[in-house]
Amino acid sequence: MTLEALSTATLPVLDLSRLNDGDAEAESFRIDLREATHDYGFFYLTGHGVPHELIERVMEVSRRFFDLPEADKLAIENLKSPHFRGYTRVGGELTQGKVDWREQIDIGTEREPVERAEGTPDYLRLEGPNQWPAALPELQQTVAEWYEELSRVSLTLLRAWAVSLGAPEDVFDAAFAERPSTLIKIVRYPGKSDPEPKQGVGAHKDSGVLTLLLVEPGKGGLQVEKDGEWIDAPPIEDAFVVNIGELLEVATDGYLKATVHRVISPRIGDDRVSIPFFYSPALDTTIPVLTLPEELASEAEGITVDPGNPIFRTYGENALKSRLRAHPDVAAIHHSDLVEKNAAAAAQNSRA
Repeated sequence: MTLEALSTATLPVLDLSRLNDGDAEAESFRIDLREATHDYGFFYLTGHGVPHELIERVMEVSRRFFDLPEADKLAIENLKSPHFRGYTRVGGELTQGKVDWREQIDIGTEREPVERAEGTPDYLRLEGPNQWPAALPELQQTVAEWYEELSRVSLTLLRAWAVSLGAPEDVFDAAFAERPSTLIKIVRYPGKSDPEPKQGVGAHKDSGVLTLLLVEPGKGGLQVEKDGEWIDAPPIEDAFVVNIGELLEVATDGYLKATVHRVISPRIGDDRVSIPFFYSPALDTTIPVLTLPEELASEAEGITVDPGNPIFRTYGENALKSRLRAHPDVAAIHHSDLVEKNAAAAAQNSRA
């Protein structure tokens, strides 16, 4: 891949603790939040209250997972999971049809599989159990604590967004109340770039509502697109990089835009661990479309129309679209009927 022009801009930094500093400061924070996501779609979040000890522990146990013998990681390979859970070896995921140079474990909300019947939506195939490494039992408990803390932060942000957009604070709550389908990825990017930058993960938008990203200290590589240029987003200690997904674009008729981003592989001899937390509602949720105040509605440009990448209001359709594209090997093993159906639909569209 080639490295396009880099911007000298930096992402905004927002302190979540301002919400607790009185009504005026809370309102100021909400305005800053709205403007940051309208202008950039990305920002750094500090003051979130996630304990430093937990941040260090989740990074440490993630490193230990990737240090396991290959046989222990492949024992939970995602090829064994119709729900796209478990370990993906280097080169096992695609973005825009190109190989991502990373290994990872995908961990979703723990549930029983949904029994298929006539009329069952295809996207409910994503629900099911996780695969956990027997050689590292503490991973499951650490991830459970991480899930609770980051869900708290995410809901706080979502309520602040709602108010800043002129909606009731709890307008999004029902979508996450009973059956959220949040996804956690624990990712390692091995060294690949030397000297030309290589694709750690290709340019893309996130399909859900919002993402909280923890990056190993001192490890760059994340880049955010703005106005045709790329902004470097190096980690800030104990801060999360936050970005919105396609469903918030839908909810605001494009006033907030899901922003394209990518990761450049580290240099050979180095690597990088990152942990994205994709805060997502129930698969069958149809995200509410907000009635924006007039001054905001005038800046809403509508939902982005990317050829070949429709954005759906129902989250499960968005999520399944992404999984089938990213993991064609899992799709071919467990969902060949969907692969055939999508191929037939694509052929029909090409003839239209």
